[in-house]
Amino acid sequence: MTHPKDERSTQPDVGAAPSSDAMPDNGTQSTNGSNTDNQNQAQQSAQQQPSQEQKASSNSTNAAYNSGIQMAPTPSVEEVLAYQRQLLSLPVTGKLQDNINTVRELFKDCSDIIVHEFDILNGPAASLVYLDGLSDMRLIDLQILTPLQHTGTDGAHNKEAVVKCVTISAMLEAMDFENVADKIGYGHAVLFMDGVTSALVYDVINPIIRSIEEPEAETVVRGPREGFVESIRTNTTMLRRRLHTPALKMKPIFIGRYTKTATVIAFIEGIADPNLVKEMEGRLSAIDVDGMTDTSLIEEWVEDNPLSPFPQLMSTERPDVVTAHLLEGKIALISDGSPVALIAPASFMSMMQSPEDFYQRSIVATAIRWLRMLFSLITIFGPSFYVAVLSYHQEMLPTSLLLTIAVSREQIPFPALVEALLMEITFEALREAGIRLPRQVGSAVSIVGALVIGQAAIAAGIVSSPMVMVVAITAVSSFLIPNYSLGIAIRFIRFPIMLCAGILGLYGIVLAALVILIHLMTLRSFGVPYLSPLAPVQTSQLKDTLIRTSSPHALTRPHLTGSFFNRIRIRTELYKSRRNS
Repeated sequence: MTHPKDERSTQPDVGAAPSSDAMPDNGTQSTNGSNTDNQNQAQQSAQQQPSQEQKASSNSTNAAYNSGIQMAPTPSVEEVLAYQRQLLSLPVTGKLQDNINTVRELFKDCSDIIVHEFDILNGPAASLVYLDGLSDMRLIDLQILTPLQHTGTDGAHNKEAVVKCVTISAMLEAMDFENVADKIGYGHAVLFMDGVTSALVYDVINPIIRSIEEPEAETVVRGPREGFVESIRTNTTMLRRRLHTPALKMKPIFIGRYTKTATVIAFIEGIADPNLVKEMEGRLSAIDVDGMTDTSLIEEWVEDNPLSPFPQLMSTERPDVVTAHLLEGKIALISDGSPVALIAPASFMSMMQSPEDFYQRSIVATAIRWLRMLFSLITIFGPSFYVAVLSYHQEMLPTSLLLTIAVSREQIPFPALVEALLMEITFEALREAGIRLPRQVGSAVSIVGALVIGQAAIAAGIVSSPMVMVVAITAVSSFLIPNYSLGIAIRFIRFPIMLCAGILGLYGIVLAALVILIHLMTLRSFGVPYLSPLAPVQTSQLKDTLIRTSSPHALTRPHLTGSFFNRIRIRTELYKSRRNS
């Protein structure tokens, strides 16, 4: 994208000389019939001698130009970018001062850049460049500056002697200033030496991270109590602690022209489909933006249908969940600066599973899973069914219940649809307010606010008590959905279903349900059907969908994302059979 050049910045910032119309007239005109000769003499004297204001304006204008007050032409955005690219494309030369000048020009107006020039003992002149705050000063002093300035290189002027002198093992070599600028921006220290045509990059990043805690949105009663943090290296380490195999691959990719956000594609080689990994790499490489600050932005770029309200990638903050999905043949995205990992491909049924399903006994987990699915249907169709029955299908209710509802709605001025929309929108507002408020008062405001507003609305005759009960049951049901992104989508689609129910009754609910079902059946997550293994039906995969089978009977993994058979378990059984025979 090109930007038009700002022509205002190239003009001198000086005031123009006042026009003749704006000049004050030195002569005065009489309004009482003054002498005509006096007026002519005044006009002739004004024409012969310039006014004092005109002289002062001319002198001030000349003084402004002669004294150099006008600003130099401000470079345009294109010129600044071209100059930055020119500096970044320069190679590291053997002249130390030229390298220092290039670094100072790249990081001009950066108050946190430190360029430390010194002489190596019995060696060449050198300069160490790093950013204050991102680099660990203790490591720099103890393991870089102290050995070079006190031990030295014994007269050697090559980089091999410096490498042996410095006691930091994590060392890279940079040949151009683009690589140098990237490493400095991440917190590395870059060492330039006179006579050496490359720069040595040392990993002295200052790890400023929060402690590992249990994710608040994915708490469990039984299971691990650790979650991802904002450091990508800490997150990958937690995965390595669970998967002690070289088959766990982590391909790095950097996203964003300015942020250069480090992102890792994690998968298990031999289980994940290579085409799936290649597809993810292609979608990530197509992202061309100035910055990428969170995995939620990456999700919008790589998902198949960005306009769908349903999430097509699974998000989690738990390393045990990521490990379980990697063992199923899926891939995970971990980004620096975000504690949320993305798992692809995702399905609707996988998002309805809680991490605690696999830490409880299979029978109990199956019962809880069915309860969760039942209340999810109540969340979607509960208010709509109430509106449809009261508006068009009163004959479906028992007589006593219908009379009770009629008495409670006797003083209500709104129809059932308006009543339901009013209460649902109010409760959603209270839920959002509880999230945005401080943690100490957020939950209290949500619960107390709902109780107070509901009771006040009933007393004022705005809504009926059965409607408040329906909305309360719907709200409690929505909390049973384990995935937050899927819960938001389900809460969102309730409103168009309620509108259809208010217009067409039960026929509107059936019509809206068919539209949603068709949309879910056509939705794909990296080519995998969103409703799999229910649509298309795969009977071999249903044992971990509608029910949670016990671990000894889990012999296969989802073959849509990787190899079909569980090779490790089959190999173990083969060894046992041979040993017994």
